[in-house]
Amino acid sequence: MRISPFSFLKRLRACSLLGLCFFASTGVASPLTDTLQRLAPNADAQVLRLAASALNCAQPDAERLAVIDFSRSANEPRLWVFDLTQGRLLFEELVSHGQGTGEAEAQWFSNTPDSHQSSLGLFRTMNSYYGSNGYSLRLEGLEPGVNDLAYQRAIVIHGADYVSESFIERYGRLGRSHGCPAVRTEVAKPLIDSLKEDQYVFAYYPDQEWLSQSAYLSCGQLPSLANSIDARGYSLAMNATP
Repeated sequence: MRISPFSFLKRLRACSLLGLCFFASTGVASPLTDTLQRLAPNADAQVLRLAASALNCAQPDAERLAVIDFSRSANEPRLWVFDLTQGRLLFEELVSHGQGTGEAEAQWFSNTPDSHQSSLGLFRTMNSYYGSNGYSLRLEGLEPGVNDLAYQRAIVIHGADYVSESFIERYGRLGRSHGCPAVRTEVAKPLIDSLKEDQYVFAYYPDQEWLSQSAYLSCGQLPSLANSIDARGYSLAMNATP
């Protein structure tokens, strides 16, 4: 796919004005990335860059964002919830992964019903409700083949008594779910209320196939410039990423 010089300049100008440019291939961070890193210094900077890129692709005006880093041990905090309008970190929490995803360390992910595995990628939050796991939050998976069966699989955020420091002390690892990102019972309601209804959750793991194919991680990449701009600023030779 090739983009005309005029289309590229228009796209670049709009991106710059909105402050949403994200150069994934060069690791240059967006303003949102800077905010996330400032609010959550304990989180991995690259994970936050990817989360910012995905959110910019989906809904730059979102008010809340949750980031889950499944590359970390389940025995340490790996869930961060950000209030983007107020510039605040609301939660830094333990979060479970599925029984089929691994023990203390996550390894396997799936979009398959009854796999009891967690899913990666970007989710949009839906409504809260009371179900078999108490107060819960439905999730809509936005990535085809990666997490788009989340709703049918009943992958929801909910509280669980196996998500606690005392459970880790007793069993050596955090408890596991049927694929849901379960949190501590004590924080389930305020955390869910902060995220419900059209907010976003980004779940990360260094899965190379997902990282290379996710539309939400590539839409913010701008075409590379093969030649410099001429005297009038119109002559651009470029290779666009599809």
